[in-house]
Amino acid sequence: MRLHTRLSSSPAILAALGAISTALASNVPAAPPDGVRALDGDWIYVEDRTEGRAVEKHQPSMSAMVRLRIDDDAVVLLRSGDREIRMPLDGSATEVAGEGSTSRYRGAWKDGSFTYESEPVRDPGSSRTGGLIRWELRVTDEGLLASVAVDPPSGFTSVALYRHPEDIAMPDPAKAAIGDLAWLGGAWIGTRGTGGTTSIEERWSPPLGGAMLGVSRTVARERMRAFEYLRVVERDGGLVYIAQPGGRTATEFVLTELGDTHAVFENPRHDFPQRIVYERSAEGGLSASIGFAKGGRPQRFEFEREGKASTERGPAEADPAPGP
Repeated sequence: MRLHTRLSSSPAILAALGAISTALASNVPAAPPDGVRALDGDWIYVEDRTEGRAVEKHQPSMSAMVRLRIDDDAVVLLRSGDREIRMPLDGSATEVAGEGSTSRYRGAWKDGSFTYESEPVRDPGSSRTGGLIRWELRVTDEGLLASVAVDPPSGFTSVALYRHPEDIAMPDPAKAAIGDLAWLGGAWIGTRGTGGTTSIEERWSPPLGGAMLGVSRTVARERMRAFEYLRVVERDGGLVYIAQPGGRTATEFVLTELGDTHAVFENPRHDFPQRIVYERSAEGGLSASIGFAKGGRPQRFEFEREGKASTERGPAEADPAPGP
């Protein structure tokens, strides 16, 4: 009798165990689709692939560096300041609050690419339209192709290639000694903005001991807005430019081109800038520009020797003394 009872209850026990297993399995996140993990990591902008765009207008389709983390159930876009945009692979929406606005993100993996979009969350009855942005991220043999469309299908579009930093080839260094940059030494002053409201200065020591030391300072409305520690050092028969904006971690750029009055330093593995150029003018001024390794319109800064501008204008044309 006892044996019969045990045997008759076995199917019920097995069914219960099966239900428990099913419930437990439903709580385990499903593995991400094949291929989606290839998106993981840091990606650096390499070149603009937008059809028909002029070289001087080349630019990234997203930021200069894209950081992605792949979870079991989501693609996570990492932003500066430890901000995260987490987009579940099941297509459900995520709302992200910004300064004065909220955007709704939604993404999905399909046909070998991750496509996601954002659109502003507006109050009911709002008459405003537009604001939809759609991205497609696809890993190829060349790297990550990132496409963006603003208010598709008729709005702005852009396509760019990104690679992991370690997959980007560094340029061949030029041969040089620190004395070849003697023309850069001295104090250089420049202004920017309407009416020269922003002052930028770079001060370089003369070459000595295989190095030149520099410091940069930006001042606006009588307050220092930025500073940077700079070095150029000899290394392996060439020169390396080392920059520390705000005193932070150093970034190195190798000398790739040198003339009597110009020098080019490059690091295509850096997000921005990737290319730094110094050049002396025939009039004795100095220009500095920063930009991408390929294409685009570099940002340009013009400098004169400290004290030269006021000396050339003379006392009558000098800036008036501040009022009481």
